[in-house]
Amino acid sequence: MRRRFAALTLALGIALGLAACAPAEPIAVDANTVIIDVRTPSEFAGGHLEGAINIDVQSSDFDAQIAELDPAGDYVVYCRSGNRSAQAIDRMEAAGFTELVNGGSVAQASDATGIAVVTP
Repeated sequence: MRRRFAALTLALGIALGLAACAPAEPIAVDANTVIIDVRTPSEFAGGHLEGAINIDVQSSDFDAQIAELDPAGDYVVYCRSGNRSAQAIDRMEAAGFTELVNGGSVAQASDATGIAVVTP
């Protein structure tokens, strides 16, 4: 019984791992779409999507910075892994934003949008 459970757990773990590596669904962007990188400024400086703005979700002024944005606009939000972008999206939704897409990681957001990652 333990072996069967262990095998099932391993199979499930592999399946979930493969799903996480699956190509992202395409994200449509246009000239009005705002791309937001919610990582730290030093992470942003290490490479970010071309044209992205940096609003650090862990910064004490995150809410003030998003308050300057149009809540009716279209936004793609990304970070290093998708965790901080999900947190940022929750906070933005609470502030009245409605058109938000979690781009996941830098690489996932680049793949899904077709926007290149620029590095210094």
